Formats: sequence, C-alpha cells, structure tokens
Amino acid sequence: MAHEKFDVTGMTCASCQAHVDRAVRRIDGVSEVAVNLLSGSMAVDYDESRVTPDQITAAVDRAGYGASLVETAAAAAPGAAASSPSRAESPTKKLEAAAEAMKSRLVISLVFWVPLFYIGMGHMFGWPLPSVFTDHTHSMTLALTMLLLTIPIAFANRAYFINGFESLFHGAPNMDALVAIGAAASIAWSLYAMFLMAAQLADGDVHASMMTAMDNLYFEAAGTILALVTVGKYLETRSKSKTGGAIEKLIDLAPKTATLVADDGTETEVDADSIQLGQIIRVRPGESVPVDGVIVEGASAIDESALTGESIPVEKNPGDTVSAATINRTGSFTFRATRVGADTNLAKIIQLVEDANATKAPISRLADRVAAVFVPIVIGIAIVTFIVWMALTGNANEALTAAVAVLVISCPCALGLATPVAIMVGTGKGAEMGILFKSAEALENLRGVGAVVLDKTGTVTAGKPAVTDVVPAKNAEGTPVISEKALMKLAATLERQSEHPLAEAIMAYAAERDIIARGVEDFVAVPGRGVRAREGAGEIAAGNAALMAELGIEVPAGELERYAHDGKTPLFFAKNGALMGTIAVADELKPTSEAAIGALRELGVRVKMLTGDNRATAEAIARRVGLPAEDVIADVMPADKERHVRELQEAGEKVAMVGDGINDSPALARADVGLAIGAGADIAKEGADVILMRSDLLDVARAIELSRAVIRNIKQDLFWALIYNALGIPLAAGVFFPFTGWQLSPMFGAAAMSLSSVCVVANALRLRGFKPRVAR
Repeated sequence: MAHEKFDVTGMTCASCQAHVDRAVRRIDGVSEVAVNLLSGSMAVDYDESRVTPDQITAAVDRAGYGASLVETAAAAAPGAAASSPSRAESPTKKLEAAAEAMKSRLVISLVFWVPLFYIGMGHMFGWPLPSVFTDHTHSMTLALTMLLLTIPIAFANRAYFINGFESLFHGAPNMDALVAIGAAASIAWSLYAMFLMAAQLADGDVHASMMTAMDNLYFEAAGTILALVTVGKYLETRSKSKTGGAIEKLIDLAPKTATLVADDGTETEVDADSIQLGQIIRVRPGESVPVDGVIVEGASAIDESALTGESIPVEKNPGDTVSAATINRTGSFTFRATRVGADTNLAKIIQLVEDANATKAPISRLADRVAAVFVPIVIGIAIVTFIVWMALTGNANEALTAAVAVLVISCPCALGLATPVAIMVGTGKGAEMGILFKSAEALENLRGVGAVVLDKTGTVTAGKPAVTDVVPAKNAEGTPVISEKALMKLAATLERQSEHPLAEAIMAYAAERDIIARGVEDFVAVPGRGVRAREGAGEIAAGNAALMAELGIEVPAGELERYAHDGKTPLFFAKNGALMGTIAVADELKPTSEAAIGALRELGVRVKMLTGDNRATAEAIARRVGLPAEDVIADVMPADKERHVRELQEAGEKVAMVGDGINDSPALARADVGLAIGAGADIAKEGADVILMRSDLLDVARAIELSRAVIRNIKQDLFWALIYNALGIPLAAGVFFPFTGWQLSPMFGAAAMSLSSVCVVANALRLRGFKPRVAR
C-alpha cells in the first residue's frame, strides 16, 4: 500500500474540496483520500499494484482541477545530505504569495469600483453628481461610463469567471460559479438594458431611456460583488497565512550556513544543506545548530525551546547529542553530523505537523457532506427564486435582484475552512508547546478521553535508579559505626566493577560528591545476591538481605518492610562480617508527576498506572503521586499492557495510553490515543498518535486542554457557518419580504459572504493565544 502527497490547484471552497475527494475515491484501488483546502494538498493511500500517481492526477484533471505529485526527499547516497524540507516552500509561503496576488486584484478592483459605485448609486442617496450623469439626454453616457468602469474590475477578477464556468462545465460547481453566475447575470442584464435604451433614444423617448438606466443597470452590482468578494478573499488569505506561524518559526530557526571544520583544522563557511554525515561542524555562541549530531569537543548550554518548548537551556558536553534549530547560548563547540537534511529532528517535526494538517478530523464529515451538494442546491434555489418572483410580481428586475442575492450570499467557504484552519492553528500551537499531533483524528479523539493509563517507569518516574538514603549502621550505644562519607567510599569501592543498574546509581552518587573509589581484589558477583571482594586484609560485601544472611550478618528488624513500603530497594554493606550500613536506591518520581496526575483529575479524567514492579513498590509510588491503590495495576508483563487497555475500552472507556518504551508500543497502538513521552531523538515513535517532546507528564493534561479548545473552536465555526447560510439564503430569496418587507441587495450579500469566511478564520486564529490552565 502506497502513501503519496499531491499539490492540488484550482480549489477555492469546500465544494471544490469535496469534488476532488470524490473524483479520487472513485478510482478502484484507492483506499483513503484526505484533501486539504487550506494548504491545497491531498494525501492518498492506494494499492500501487492497481493504481499509479498518473491515474490520480488524471482523475483530478477530469474533475476540473490540477494535481501534481509532491516529490519527497529520495534516499540519499551514503554520506550525502538529503534534501531538507525546511528549505521547500511551505504552505504559509504559498498563502502569502496568493495574498500578494489577491492584493493586486483588490487594488485594481477598488480603484474602479469607488467611482462606479458613486455614479451608480449616487442618485439614490442624493450625492452630488455631474450633470452629464443626471441629465435625461445623457442616459447612454451614464451607461457607457459604468460599463467602462466595470470592465477593468471584471478583467482583474476574471479567475472567478474562468474557474466558475469551468466547474459548471465539469458538473461540479463551486463558490466561483456562484460569484460568476451572479456577476455575469448582472452584467448581461445591464447590457440588455443598454440595447433597450438605445432603441428608446432612437424613438426619441429620452425620459424612458433614463428610467431604464435608473432601474435596469446593474453594473455597480456586478462590480460590487466582484470587489467585495475579492476584499473577503484577500482578508481570508492573509488570515490563513498566519495559521502556520509556529512551523514558520521552526523553519526560520534552521541556519542557512554552517562552519565546516576540515581534517587539518581549517574552517570554511558552507551551505547548511550541503553538510554530509560524519563531517565536523563548529558552532559559536549565539549561532544555531545546523544539523543533528554528537559533540566532539567543547561544552555549552543549548536552548532547545524551539523543539521542546522548554525554556531552560540544557548543559551539553562531549558525547551529548545536539539537534538542528537549537541555539548555542554560551561556549563554542564542535560536533559530528549524525543526521542531516530530512532526517533531522527539526525536519521530522515539520513533517509530522504538515501530515497532521493534511488529515481530516472526524468532525469535518458533516461539512464535507453538506459541501458536496451545497452549490448545486444554491443554484437550484436561485432559479426557483427567480421563477417565483416573476410569477408573483412580473417584475424581472426584482426577480433578478433576489436570484443574484441568493447566489452571492451563499458561502461554502466558511464550511470548508471551519475545520482545517483550526486544525492548522491547533497543531502549530501544539508544536510550539512541544506537543506533536500525528493526525487531526488524534487531536479530536484526545478531547473525549475518559481514562489515561500511565506506564510507570520512564513516564511517572525518571526511569533511572538514584540513591535516596545513605544510612550508616549503629552500635549497641546507638552511635554510627561509620560516617556517611566512609560508607559511600566503601560502596563505591565495591560497586565500581559491577555492571548492575543499582551499582551505576551508587557510582553516579559518589561522583557527584567527589568520592574516589579504592581498588579491590578477588571481586566476585553473586547472581541474585550482590558482590564480594577483598580490600587489603579486609573482606567486604554488598547486596540484599539474602546475601547478608549467607554471611551470617543480621539486618535491622523492620528495615526491609520500611524500604519496601516506600518503594525503595535497600543495599546492605558489610566489612569483616559486620554490617556497615544501608544505601537505598529507587526510581525517583519526575518533578511534575504528582501535579500532572492532579491536573488530569481536575479535567475529569480517570488515571490508572501500569507497572511490572511488585505491588508494594507500585503502591508506594502511587501514594506519592496521589493515586488510590485501586487505580494501580502491578506485576504487569510488557505483553499484558495491551490487554489491560483493551479491558478498559470494553468497559466503555475512551482510553489514552502514555508510555515511553518499545514494550509500550502494542498498548499505545491499542489505545484510542497513544501518547509517547520522552521522545528524545526518536520523534516519529511507532504506535503513538501524539509525541510529548519535553518528556513532561504535565503535557498530557495540556494536550487534552488544547484538543478541547480546538474542537470547541471548530464547533463554533461550523455552527455559525451553517446558521449563516440557513438564515442568509432565505433572507436573500425574499422569504421574509411579505412579513417584514426585508429584501437583501446583492451588494450586501457579497459583503456578508466575504465576511463570513474572514470571521471563521479569525475565530480559529484565537487559538494562537491559547494558554493551558496547567502552568509550566
């Protein structure tokens, strides 16, 4: 099964999007299609044994639009840099270019529309006009002047006529068709009126000619429709260009040049896209890291906020990794390039967000169904409106006015934009916060999650054992037999040769306190017990209570139970058959775990914790984070995590799973939403729907808050878009005229239609100011 992305041209509204979607879905072998009106893109899943990209583009062409396959970065040759997606033209750049083109059309339209409107409507408002436009003998001068002012407006906005009538020809009318029919009908009727005026003048009926001009010239209506729709399109496009701001900031952070260090030590400035794997790059204070790599020489504090949202710089030393687009705040260092071009963390983040924007949220299906039939229904209503008005009044002017008003007030754009603009702003805001949504569906599903299942190790806890207690043994008088420092020196001496994770924790603790381990002889590791060795003439040992029992050493009563209750693992240290002390080691809580679980509960979400640890240890951790014992599932094998998630789903819960390891992948995939915490270098974690870049459990609550805010915004937009059309079309058709005398002018209809799309985009842009209740 292949997955390809296409650029689609010619789409102007939700109806266009629906027609392209339907045209591609009709191809036998295509399994999934996601057309994005906002970015002008399409993602297609298809059976490559039955379908080719050329067949897909041909289907789009037949529907009246254009499509071209997006060239992805091909696999680079060994050591070569792949093409960086950050250098490609982004959707936002395309929208900015479209806005500039629309601005030119707008300027031309307004320059000619202002005098056209003044001349055409001045007599109604008593505005002062030159006598040449009010004298009955110059009615044709008035008509010709209005025609000449309308032609540049129509020419500047010819795209509406070309696209609109093409869509009609292909049997898939869109918003441009509504504008084109409305404007063309007004112009055609006005031209007919001019011929009528000429005949009346030829008959010498000057008064009738002027009355015809006053009542039947609709040039200003056509010009106003085109001009106001263009105003709306310009404002809409400008607003849409702001929706991808977060991604643009990421792209702009990637430097275009880098300092390459040759084998002989010489430094050369090169294009960042030309960097190859294994090359050595120097980064000075204030510069951005151009690609991913590992520090070879030097140290610094790196600002990684662009990728993780974490504002505190991270100390980096030789052997540590650095990522593209992060900023070097202090010292100079060199690093070896390990990932370049499309393989960098930055490129993967950008790709994830773009992929999310290319997908559809389930909530958009209503808008898709409406949009698919919207324009044909509106055209049908306009025709019926004209016929009914003619039958009731016999006045072609009034009938035409009502029909044109119906056409231009209808707005499928608002329906089509409601979902994608909110998704784009929401996913961009998430990226800004270090939360990456892989799809719009994940963003929507997270809103309704009722239960969150947390893997303990690496999620609730740091996933790395650390020393928590150093307790020297006491003699009969209650005096310590050894100092804490001496006990740590003994521990370091014994554990320096051990490869056990607990030994690593002790050695790290000793190193922090500048404790130097002495050498030992006859070192022996006792499986399942501990270690033994000889130091000079003394016999020393470290291990669990079972080892102490073998050595005939008594462990203080109640010590094991106390440490087990606290979720800690005690290591006992002895010398020459006497207990010297105890060092306890535990997987420490992450600083924000307790606050995160509290925040999830405040959001109305039930929290459960899964762990392979024994019940006592699991409950000790649960007590520290405020979880009741019944919400802890202990002694869980990795293969059983998926089963526990499934059981919650079968009980009617919508479940989110939060994990960090490979053994969490089945559970992440089974959950309604899988959240991978601690992404690090592996941004595109398999099985996860959401990536939490900052490895902070609080981001689970923030992601749920953001999801709820985005879906609430989409519902608001869909509601107002539907209500706008539900009220606007009957008003334009004159349904309320017999009761209220209300009759909508096509000019006001055009203004209302334009503003409806602008309002939808503006409402979505409010998400850029989203701030979660959960403080960082």
